[in-house]
Amino acid sequence: MGGVAEDAVTVVSELVANSVEHARWGAIRAVVGRPTANVVRLGVVDRSKVLPILRTEFTGVPLRGRGLVIVDRLTARWGTELYPWGKQVWGELWVEGR
Repeated sequence: MGGVAEDAVTVVSELVANSVEHARWGAIRAVVGRPTANVVRLGVVDRSKVLPILRTEFTGVPLRGRGLVIVDRLTARWGTELYPWGKQVWGELWVEGR
């Protein structure tokens, strides 16, 4: 995976933290896929249908609420897929030269 391993760990960590914090369900699932030779897709699935919001301004506690900002900066793109029973929040990393 070249030099994306550290970014992948950070993205998954932030997605898991967001799911634990906001979905508040007893179980989540981490998903790793390779939709193309140059892309690694990392996702976290939970049973909440509440969509994530990318914040641009931060007030209150200075070290909270920045998970999606980190995901947005580290990934080529990210998004949400809704399911009848919940959602998956995912981010894609570009793997150069693969």
